[in-house]
Amino acid sequence: MLNSLLNPLAVLFSFFLILLLSFPCSAEEKQVFLREDFNNLNNWRPLHFPRIKKHTEYSIEKKGEESYLRAYSSSSASGIVFKKEFNVYKYPVLRWMWKVNNIYIKGNAEKKSGDDYPIRIYIIFNYNPEKASFGKRVRYGFAKTIYGEYPPDSTLNYIWANRKHNKNILTNTYAEEARMIILRTGAENTGKWQEQEVNILKDYRMAFNSDPPSSAGIAIMNDSDNTKESSISYVDFIEIYR
Repeated sequence: MLNSLLNPLAVLFSFFLILLLSFPCSAEEKQVFLREDFNNLNNWRPLHFPRIKKHTEYSIEKKGEESYLRAYSSSSASGIVFKKEFNVYKYPVLRWMWKVNNIYIKGNAEKKSGDDYPIRIYIIFNYNPEKASFGKRVRYGFAKTIYGEYPPDSTLNYIWANRKHNKNILTNTYAEEARMIILRTGAENTGKWQEQEVNILKDYRMAFNSDPPSSAGIAIMNDSDNTKESSISYVDFIEIYR
């Protein structure tokens, strides 16, 4: 009689044990710094560059209940920057969805004349003079006297390039401190939404062989000032989290 009672209890205990193991209580909850669905541009400010007079147009496009960021560039260059900065060590994961109507035929990430992209998402790392080398302090101090503020310490540019290259990470042709990370190439997926997810810390260490500064911002840009072409691109959402 006792064995007949214990066997069903043992089976029931095993069932609940398996169930508990399937849902570990120690799992860390997702923590989000930014979830931008582009209902408006209130959280973004313009990013303009010296000597570039014609700026890219950024607006919100709505279709039913959905809204998107629309970036139109025609022989122009400018970006938008999120107004708040974040700690890349606390929030290292970046996810977004983008779409381009066309690529730039003359685009080439390895030449200054082709350094244009219909869409790029980039992380801007803040410069800290106290942690910089002597040579960098001199260069950045000179830049500050010209532009009134320090340039970024470094940047990661996630780009949709027009062609494949021998490497997926390239040094920008204009700025030694900028790395171009190629995520998409060519016209095959133009007109289609593409979702991306990257780890900022991992990519920075691969690109610069060092740890990044902790404080950073995020920007979006469509530029065509070098190729003198035009394109329209979209971003559905951006998320920064851990």
